Amino acid sequence: MSQVSPSQIFQEVANAIPDSCRENIVIIGSLAAGYHFFGDDTTKVVRTKDVDCVIEPFTAAVAAGQTIARQLFDAGWQRRLKGDHVTPGNESTPIKDLPAIRLYPPEADPNSEEAWFIEFLTVPQDYNSDEKEWYRLALEEGHFGLPSFRYLSLTAYDPLPAGDLGIRYARPVMMALANLLSHPTIVPDEMSSPFHGKKIKRSNKDLGRVLAITTLADLDDYRPWAKTWKAALETAFPDDWKTHALEAGNGLRELLNSPPDLDEALHTCTYGLLNSAPASLDALKAAGQRLEADAIEALENYAR
Repeated sequence: MSQVSPSQIFQEVANAIPDSCRENIVIIGSLAAGYHFFGDDTTKVVRTKDVDCVIEPFTAAVAAGQTIARQLFDAGWQRRLKGDHVTPGNESTPIKDLPAIRLYPPEADPNSEEAWFIEFLTVPQDYNSDEKEWYRLALEEGHFGLPSFRYLSLTAYDPLPAGDLGIRYARPVMMALANLLSHPTIVPDEMSSPFHGKKIKRSNKDLGRVLAITTLADLDDYRPWAKTWKAALETAFPDDWKTHALEAGNGLRELLNSPPDLDEALHTCTYGLLNSAPASLDALKAAGQRLEADAIEALENYAR
């Protein structure tokens, strides 16, 4: 993983995106959270390998994705050739077999552990979309896939402007909710590669990010988060928002009551978003308990 300055990477991404498409980009993930909490402090870094860029709205995603990818390819950005599907397809290639667009900056060494890459995602077509869907993106180099996940629409809810760069980033409070809902229980599936030398369950990594965001926010009262979550859920899932609201805390509660899983979450925080401001296991657990008592229980009460 790379140790990167959020403000520096934001600037590089903004410079690489065509002016006409900047308003379609929402940066999410640890980089977005790092930018929000200490983007102006050049001494603070986050450890990450991918810069997740959500293209929205859905109606503009394919066209904007084609425009952005074309400019990046023409500027010398390099494809990341790792994973099961790396060869571009054609019109007859099943969508599920198409490679995602993952690109290293022109000067990067793809073989270096310090190299970071940009990855394109999009919001779901509508609130009835499946857990994960792919959309076809045709370029001169061949056909690629643009993935979407059910809760990405929450990360694109009322995003914040990244200074005067013309791009936006997800509100940490919304990334926290998306990660909570994505993991209603802890499953044994592990990340594709070790996280700083340790095998980690994906659930623990994503729920750990919730705890990291909660720790960095350091609020006396997290109840205002519940009001924001309710508004976002009503917008993204108008027919069944209450169901999602009542499930939001399940995975976090399981994590907080499982010492081995909480230890994995701490590991990802220490070598990830909290790299510049490490927290103890007790502090991380306390932040989670406060989030549960203030925000999650308040959201559940809204839904009852």
